[in-house]
Amino acid sequence: HYASKDAAGIDISAGISENIIIRKNTYSLIPSGFRIEIPEGFEGQVRPRSGLALKNGLTVLNSPGTIDSDYRGEVKVLVINFGKADFIIMPGMRIAQLIISPVIKANIQFVDKLETQSSRGGKGFGSTGIKAK
Repeated sequence: HYASKDAAGIDISAGISENIIIRKNTYSLIPSGFRIEIPEGFEGQVRPRSGLALKNGLTVLNSPGTIDSDYRGEVKVLVINFGKADFIIMPGMRIAQLIISPVIKANIQFVDKLETQSSRGGKGFGSTGIKAK
């Protein structure tokens, strides 16, 4: 369900029958207990819950995790504990959120040379600096 009227994310709860302990600096795949049928042309994005991240260091390891429209298995959440202590996931605990988003498919073409150049070129990580402009 959506936790509030204007919430963008649908809460995902732990579909477990007993507690799971996530030791600090480890990760675990947590079942949700539900499957979903996402329409063609859309995807599901599994994202962390900000409160768990801020207060406990618990986040989604492959954030955002993608659920493709042709996937029909149980939704599971890969969580990691970056916190200072072990974390207990209890049955029904809200552990992540799901965003349904449209997908635009690219028209992929392999070429030997790119058609246009840019002022940035191939400069990558950190090349634009960190100072305010």
